[in-house]
Amino acid sequence: MRQSPPPIAYLLPNLFTAASVFTGFYTIALALEGSFASAAWFIFLALVFDGLDGRVARMTNTASHFGVEFDSLADIVAFGVAPALLLYLYAGESYGRIGIVVSALFIIFGAVRLARFNVTTSRIEPSVFIGLPIPTAAIMISIAILLLEQYPEFVALKVFVLPLAVVLSILMVSNIRYPSFKKMNFKTFHFMRFLVGLIVVALGVFIYPIEGMAILAAGYLLYGPSRASFYLLRRLIYRG
Repeated sequence: MRQSPPPIAYLLPNLFTAASVFTGFYTIALALEGSFASAAWFIFLALVFDGLDGRVARMTNTASHFGVEFDSLADIVAFGVAPALLLYLYAGESYGRIGIVVSALFIIFGAVRLARFNVTTSRIEPSVFIGLPIPTAAIMISIAILLLEQYPEFVALKVFVLPLAVVLSILMVSNIRYPSFKKMNFKTFHFMRFLVGLIVVALGVFIYPIEGMAILAAGYLLYGPSRASFYLLRRLIYRG
C-alpha cells in the first residue's frame, strides 16, 4: 500500500510558489528603482521557481487543488503584473495612455489565458498549450529589455516593445497551439541527436546568454503561428 506523504511535505512545493510571488514583487521593486536589466533577470528567476513547484509536487506526491490555485495566482503576479509594470516603466510611460492600455492589456489577457487554462486543462490535446503560455510572454518582454540594455546604440528600437507586448497579449488568448515540454515523451527521441543538439544550444547560450535566449524564445514564439499557417495553407490547398 502506497504511504501518504507527511503533511509537512505539502509545504515544499508551495514554498517554491511563494518564492515565485516574492520574486515577482522584487521585480516590481527593481523596476520602480529604474534597475530594468536586474528586474528582467528576476523574471527569469521566477520562471525557475515556477518550474520547480509543479515538479516537486509530482515527485513528492503532494499535488493538491490548493497548490494549483496558488500557482495560478502566483503566475499572474510574477508573469502578469511584474512584466507589465516593467514594460510600462521602461517603454510605456513615455506614451501616456497608450502605454497604460498596452501594459494593462498584457495583464488582462494574461489573466484570461490562465483562467482558460485552468478550466480546460482536462480537455486540451496532450503535449500542447492552447495559446502562448504567460511565462513565455513575460520572458519575451524581459529579453527585449535585456537586449536594448545590452546594446544601448539601438535604444531607438524601444518603441517596438509596446507593439511586441500587444502581439504577445493576442497570442496568449489565441487558439494557436504551442508545445508543452512538461508533457514531452523523451523516450521517443533519438538520444544521441537530442544530446548533441542540447550541448550545442547550451554552449551557444553560455557564450552569448542574452542573444542565445532571445533566439530560443523567438523560435518558440514563431513556432505556433508558423504551424497554424502551415496547416491552414494545407487545408486550403486540399479544399481547392
